[in-house]
Amino acid sequence: MSLLVPIVMFGWIPVVVGLFALMPARHAVLASFLIAWLFLPIVGYKIEGLPDYTKMSATCLGALLGAAIFDWSRLERFRPGWVDVPMLVWCLCPFASSLSNDLGAYDGLSGAFKQTTTWGFPYLLGRVYFSDQEGLRDLAVGIFVGGLVYVPLCLYEIKMSPQLHRMLYGFHQHDWYDTVRFGGWRPTVFMEHGLMVGMWMTATSLVGLWLWATGALKRLRGVPMGFLVAALLGTAILCKSTGAMALLAVGSVVLYAGKIFRTRLPLLGLVVIPLVYMSTRLTGAWSGEQLVTLSRDVAGEERSLSLTARLEEEDILRERAMRRPTFGWGGWGRNRREGRGMATDGLWIISLGMYGTVGLVALTGSLLVPIGLLLLRVPHRAFGDPALAPAVATSVILGLYAVDNLMNAFVNPAFILAAGGLSGFVGMEMWRGPASSSSSCPAGLPADHSAAACQVSGRH
Repeated sequence: MSLLVPIVMFGWIPVVVGLFALMPARHAVLASFLIAWLFLPIVGYKIEGLPDYTKMSATCLGALLGAAIFDWSRLERFRPGWVDVPMLVWCLCPFASSLSNDLGAYDGLSGAFKQTTTWGFPYLLGRVYFSDQEGLRDLAVGIFVGGLVYVPLCLYEIKMSPQLHRMLYGFHQHDWYDTVRFGGWRPTVFMEHGLMVGMWMTATSLVGLWLWATGALKRLRGVPMGFLVAALLGTAILCKSTGAMALLAVGSVVLYAGKIFRTRLPLLGLVVIPLVYMSTRLTGAWSGEQLVTLSRDVAGEERSLSLTARLEEEDILRERAMRRPTFGWGGWGRNRREGRGMATDGLWIISLGMYGTVGLVALTGSLLVPIGLLLLRVPHRAFGDPALAPAVATSVILGLYAVDNLMNAFVNPAFILAAGGLSGFVGMEMWRGPASSSSSCPAGLPADHSAAACQVSGRH
C-alpha cells in the first residue's frame, strides 16, 4: 500500500469542501459522488466507536458534510413523505435486528449508523438535489459522463490486465482469478470487483443510449451522442461480465419496446422479475434449475456450475433465515453460521438473513416503489418523451440493479442517489395541482409541452 492511499482517503473530505465552495451545491454533490466512487482506493480504516472509514463512507459522508456546510438551508427545508418510508425502515433495521437478537442497543445503533451512511445519506441527497426535472437530468448526464470517464481506463486494463489500482495505490483490490474471463482480462479499475465495473458500464450505457434515442441529449461538448454511446456500449461488452451483458440486453429491450409499442409493460416486467424470483425462492416453489440450464447454454459449463453453487448456498441461507423471519439474525455473520451456507453472494439473501422479511421488503421497496409510481403516473404515450427520458432511464437502471442484487451484493452509491432523486420526482415533486385535478403536467415541463406527457393523474 502506497503513501498515496491515506493521503487520498483522509484528504478527500477537504477536497469535497473545496468543490462545494467552487460550484453550485447540486453540481458539487454529483461531482463528489462520481469522483470518489470512480477513483478512491478500496481500503478501510478502523475508527473506535464508529463504522470503518471506507471508500463508501468517504463518498457519502464527504458529500453530506459539504452540503451541510454550504447549503444547510436546503437540507433543513427537506420534508420526507410516504415514498421515503422503505428507505427509513431499511436504515433502522439493524437496530431492530440487534435488539431482537439480544445483541444490545450499542450494536444496533452502530449498525443503523453504518446502514444510514451507506444507504440513507446518498438517498437523502438524491431527494434534496435531484428530485425535479432539471436535477434528474443533471444526474442522468452525470452518470453517463461517469461511464465515459471509465472507457479509456477499462480499455487499458482489457489490453494490459487490471493494474491501475496497483500502479496508483500499490495493491490489487481483489483476487486475481476473478480478472480472467473468456480468454482475456476483465477490468476492475478502481472498483471492488470486475462485476461491479460491468454493472456500472451497463447502467451508464443505457442512460446514454436513452438520452440519445429520445433526443433528450444530442451532443455532449460538441461531440455527437451516437459516437459516445457506441464507445460506451462497446466497452461495456468488452468488460466480459456475463450477467451485466444480459442486463444490458434486457434494459435495451425494455427501453426500445416501450418506445416503439408505446407501452409500459416491459418496464413493469422488469419490476416483476426480482419480485417473482424472491417470492418463489423464498417459499421453495422454484429450484432455479431452468436458470442453470439457460446459463449452461448461453455462457458455458463453468458459469452454470458457479450458478448451481450459488443456488445451493442460497437454499441453505434461506432455511436459516426463516428461523428468524421477522428481523433476521443481525450482524457478525450470524445469518450464515450453520451448515455450508458461507457464500453469501446475493444482496437479497444477505438482507433476508440479517434483517428478516422486514429488511428485505424495505430494501426492495426503496428501489422498486419509485418505478411503480412512474408506471402509475406516466401514460404509455409519454414513455419516449424527451422531457421524461432521464426519469425513464433512471427507473430502468434501478430495476436492473434490483435484478443484479439477486446474484450479487455490490452497493453503488450512484444508484442510491438515483433512487432518492426518482422517488422525489415521481412521489413528491413531479405532479402539481389540486388533488381533484384529473390532469397536470410534470414539474418543469412548459405549458405547451406534448399532451401525452401531461395527461397524468394529479393525485398524491
